[in-house]
Amino acid sequence: MSESHQLTQRQRDDLRTVAAMIVPASDEYKVPGADDAAIQADILATLGRDTKLVTAALDHLARLAGQPLAELDAAKRDAVALEFRKNGGAAAATLVRVVLQCYYRDDRVLRSLGLELRAPFPKGYVLPDGDWSLLDPVKAKGGTLRRAP
Repeated sequence: MSESHQLTQRQRDDLRTVAAMIVPASDEYKVPGADDAAIQADILATLGRDTKLVTAALDHLARLAGQPLAELDAAKRDAVALEFRKNGGAAAATLVRVVLQCYYRDDRVLRSLGLELRAPFPKGYVLPDGDWSLLDPVKAKGGTLRRAP
């Protein structure tokens, strides 16, 4: 079983609530919040080595809240978040990083920032097929023989 599936349903619900608090949706910029289903799926699929710290962060939040975060009113949720930021340590930092890294690699968010959805090279410059002139300096260097280990 992958590590991301070790989150309980309550932890997943709290993760979604925290993500929405970190990055809410914006109609003005036409971007989803970090609680969007696709972004949440990305978070859960890519937790990997961060699972332990994210789980610790979500457990810490649950202790502070005393109930699911989504059930708290906005003022209490903000108070819990403030306390969490003060005392959450590395687990809190990891939770925020995980949410933000998945959010800022979402195609809709990249488009809203004016970024292209492809690798930055060759920046629109098309190389003609069969033009290997870029390799001329490498070819001119000659072969290098090395002893095999």
